[in-house]
Amino acid sequence: VFSSQVRLSWARPSYASCPLHPMDAGASSSSSAPVDIAMAQSGAAGAPADPLKMIPKSPIVIVMVGMAGSGKSTWMHRMVIRLQSQKKRVYTINLDPAVRNVAYPVNVDIRDTVNYKEVMKHFGLGPNGGIMTSLNLFATKFDQVLALVDKRAADLDYILVDTPGQIEVFNWSASGQIVLDALAVSYPTIISYVVDTARCAKPVTFMSNMLYACSILYKTKLPFVITFNKVDVMGHSFLQEWMGDFEKIGLALSRESSYVASLARSMSLAMEEFYRNIRSVGVSAVTGQGCEDFERAIREAGDEFHNSYIPFLMEQRRDIEEKRQRAIEEQVRSFERGRVVPQKRQRDGNLGSLLEEGDGTDDDMDGLEADIRDIRIRER
Repeated sequence: VFSSQVRLSWARPSYASCPLHPMDAGASSSSSAPVDIAMAQSGAAGAPADPLKMIPKSPIVIVMVGMAGSGKSTWMHRMVIRLQSQKKRVYTINLDPAVRNVAYPVNVDIRDTVNYKEVMKHFGLGPNGGIMTSLNLFATKFDQVLALVDKRAADLDYILVDTPGQIEVFNWSASGQIVLDALAVSYPTIISYVVDTARCAKPVTFMSNMLYACSILYKTKLPFVITFNKVDVMGHSFLQEWMGDFEKIGLALSRESSYVASLARSMSLAMEEFYRNIRSVGVSAVTGQGCEDFERAIREAGDEFHNSYIPFLMEQRRDIEEKRQRAIEEQVRSFERGRVVPQKRQRDGNLGSLLEEGDGTDDDMDGLEADIRDIRIRER
């Protein structure tokens, strides 16, 4: 399942392919200029500095989230090119284990650590299950990613993170929460929810997207920017009108006769508070339209992170850290005990066992357990 330095001689097919360089365990985090926060004044003289009070203004972490086909990766490619043309220092992380090709240069790629196809074979999973399991495995070692970023943080302006198109895999799994919590306690972290503008032409689809955005906002509690992509195909002004005027979205929904439209009408009033306080911009990943508006929204969201999120985080710090540790330990234990049954019945009715029963299975799981504990993440 993992790439490793030495090809593993398991009874089942070997899952090692890509050499990994062990991280320098003695590397220390780079020091960045601390942020002056009124409520974060040091207590007793000589006391250890509170990490939350030392979160720097930069680099800003932008996590790209959105439905499959919304243009997340293309928009990320556009932003990488634009920021580099402005002499900004950019660091990129790819968290999609199933993507075949990535247009932008990647510094840390989950595909270099976890073999998505072998995860599916080893645990007998489908595509979505393989993506989720790959992310769960990678998340247990995300502290190594943070260590790599820390080495370069003083020389960076932005960290861009690309996520899987299977949006529920990242947002509603333990791995997504671990990744976001780890980033948010280290650097200013912002969620960019990318929406396909053309698909929102129908008010019911628009409401579905907004409900999803609202749920992500309240789950992560991080500064949030709704990015209406593909405005070169269809303008987004009518969407902003729907967000700003309850009567206009109600009128559009009244033309729909389905049960879903009735449900959307009943929820549209409840969403008004969400619309009032959310940032939204229209962009085009193809033409570059709206890049300035997006950068302005990101700067505002970065200020909100320091003014609102850090005080909240200081109150919730203990609970978040305990929850994160429990999630990591539970993920490791679940794989060690082999809870995922690696057998699937094939379409033709034959039993397609990817791991034969009673023939070295224990050895395989022992090897996987050792591989999980010894894995090292490297930069490209």
